[in-house]
This record gives sequence, C-alpha cells and structure tokens, in this order.
Amino acid sequence: MPTSYQRLSGFATLVMSVALVFSTALAVSAQDAKTQTINAGGVSFEVPSTWKSSTPSSPMRKAQLKVDPVKGDEDPAELIVFAFPGGAGGVDANVARWQKTFKDKDGNPPKPEVKTMKGKNTDVTRVEMAGHYFPTAFPGQAQQPDKEGYRLVAAIVTTDKTGYFLRLVGPEKTIAAAKPDFDKLIASLKVDEK
Repeated sequence: MPTSYQRLSGFATLVMSVALVFSTALAVSAQDAKTQTINAGGVSFEVPSTWKSSTPSSPMRKAQLKVDPVKGDEDPAELIVFAFPGGAGGVDANVARWQKTFKDKDGNPPKPEVKTMKGKNTDVTRVEMAGHYFPTAFPGQAQQPDKEGYRLVAAIVTTDKTGYFLRLVGPEKTIAAAKPDFDKLIASLKVDEK
C-alpha cells in the first residue's frame, strides 16, 4: 500500500503535468492571438495583431495597415495593398516606379534589392530600397511631405488576372524592426482569386 508520501508525490506529479499542458495551451493560444489574417480581395496573409488595420483611403487600396513607430522614429510605417487587373505593368515597371519615389545621397534613384520568395501557393517578388522618400500624389489626395531616412519593403504577386502590390513604407528603424514580420507575411501570402 502506498505511503502518504508516495500519494502526495504522485498527486504533485499529476498537478505539474496538468499545469504543463495548460501552460502549453496558453502559449499556443497567445501565439495565435499575436497574428491576424488580412483578406485583401484575391490575396490573404498574416501580420502581427499590433499592425492596425483601417478602412482604405482610396478605392485603389484593398487594405491598409499602420505599424507603430519604434523608439527614435516619429512616424509610423504604412502597409498598403493594391490589386490591379492586368498587372499594372508587371514587376519591372513597378519597381522602376517605386525607385522614382526615392533618391540616394547623391540625388539618384537607389539600386533596389530584388529577390524571389515563396508564399503559401505563389511565388512572390520581394523588393527593398531606401533613401529620401518623395511620396506619390494620387488623384484626390493631398501631396504628402517628403521624408529623409525612409525605407520600402514590398511584395509583388502577379497572376493571369491581377497584379498584387504590398508596400510597407516608413522610417528606417521602424521598417528594420518590421522586416522579419514582413518576411513572415510573404511566407503566409496566399492567392485565392474567385
């Protein structure tokens, strides 16, 4: 017959096992709660729950989110998702267009870093460039002031029907902090055209 010490030891082991299962479930739940899925009309992807979604400010935008600035930056970064039937000129034309919105220290367009990555069910072109940023003014929107020390990381997905363009633009430090999450966004990116 087990002694009271053995019974107590067995009970403690049981309690610790239950606590371990419970804490693991909480950790998984907390991890799940740290991301949100964004459906941007033809593509979906995951981003941190701290990235704040808002109503798109123009009909050309399928989604827009703000990324809070890190210490040392005043402005937030902004993720904008565009979808253009027919592709809007494809990858090269859009990279060239984005280059024109930046100038390096010599006043020239910066050389972009371009590479191909894998999304869930699609290839994704990842683009990155930095410098003095001159935002494009779209019809019906006020011209935004130019900004020194900005960076763009972007993802381009082209299908037979549509070109999808996801641009994250903001101050250097904030974008540097957000880049790992942007690369996770790319890995989670899924095309679901109806």
